Amino acid sequence: MSAAKVKRVVGKYELGRTIGEGTFAKVRFARDSQTGDPVAIKVLDKEKVLKNKMAEQIRREIATMKRIKHPHVVRLYEVMGSKTKIYIVLEYVTGGELFDRIVHHGRMMEDEARKYFQQLINAVDYCHSRGVYHRDLKPENLLLDVGGNLKVSDFGLSAISQQQVQGDGLLHTTCGTPNYVAPEVLNDRGYDGATADVWSCGVILFVLLAGYLPFDDSNLINLYRKISVAEFTCPPWMSFSMKKFITRILDPNPMTRITIPEILEDEWFKRDYKRPVFDDEDETSLDDVDAVFQDSEEHHVTEKREHPTAMNAFDLINMSKGLNLGSLFDTDQVFKRETRFTSKCSANEIIKKIEEAAKPLGYDVHKKNYKMRLENVKAGRKGNLNVATEVLQVAPSLHLVEIRKAKGDTLEFHKFYKKLSSSLEDVVWKTEEDMQKSDEK
Repeated sequence: MSAAKVKRVVGKYELGRTIGEGTFAKVRFARDSQTGDPVAIKVLDKEKVLKNKMAEQIRREIATMKRIKHPHVVRLYEVMGSKTKIYIVLEYVTGGELFDRIVHHGRMMEDEARKYFQQLINAVDYCHSRGVYHRDLKPENLLLDVGGNLKVSDFGLSAISQQQVQGDGLLHTTCGTPNYVAPEVLNDRGYDGATADVWSCGVILFVLLAGYLPFDDSNLINLYRKISVAEFTCPPWMSFSMKKFITRILDPNPMTRITIPEILEDEWFKRDYKRPVFDDEDETSLDDVDAVFQDSEEHHVTEKREHPTAMNAFDLINMSKGLNLGSLFDTDQVFKRETRFTSKCSANEIIKKIEEAAKPLGYDVHKKNYKMRLENVKAGRKGNLNVATEVLQVAPSLHLVEIRKAKGDTLEFHKFYKKLSSSLEDVVWKTEEDMQKSDEK
């Protein structure tokens, strides 16, 4: 069980498992080997960056984000480069997504929703003052720290691959999650990043207070129509001042929509409002950013790894919650985004079994070493569901398998792994206690 763990190191950081994936990047958990502090590292493929002519824009965005030091925005610490990759080192936030808070506890009372909305607006206002726009604000991009305070993630980086400003000074790329996107973003006539972000903040506030989306339809054309005319109804439990405030934010006309300075003066918003006090004046070095984008070989870092990764007892303790097989087979855990199970089968056999189970469910399978990416060929509510799996070696005859949502709708992921689990029962290692519980049922 205490077999030596194969380390994967980039610079001073020891890399761990993948915790998120997108079209142009993946995010990995990592630990600073000098201090022991956890971080998240966003890994971009240099070839894709150059192919899409994104290098200068990404350099500019990263340089700007490195200067942003706000208590409600995830920090960007440093940037590293190798011959093939760009590594963006970010603050690791441990309190989960705000989305989980809504899912598990339902809609919020006004006071609680107002607290989170105040923190959100404060972060958005700060970034806008520095010319940085998010353009994909949604509960899944809002994290909570250990103290329950809001942290906006991916600010300035979420739409990094699509930004395009034309001569009129407006953005001209449709991006973001459809349910949260402003009407002017959808009409393709150009839009102001600040007012578009305000709209998304309004949708988020509605979700916090109502527990459901203001604009939702399985038909994308109908959804766009509802958004374009702001066709929504406030639930009866919302106060009159709240309804009035929401209506001013979800104004389909960006020219008359409430602005952030006006939000800050609104009576509903100002109640118990405390602007955070922080120091962001210390000097920030951009030497690492310049080195990465000048492709200076003397500053290149290398990543070394072996497959499958061996784990020791400390890793197992850290992931102990995931070793409970109930996380795969318990139907009550509707909104879980990842699950793990142990298996005494070989790594190759596990990979083969998952592939055989996923293909009949309509998933394309992409394999690389002991990792797999399963992509649903049919688009769902939030695009194509992507599921990532990884096989980790605990001991020569024992493996830990992680299955998690990489992209798409959480409810669709839950339905997928319920179907998948029924095909993997002969792969999962069950203890005597697990089998006894199964017999009792």
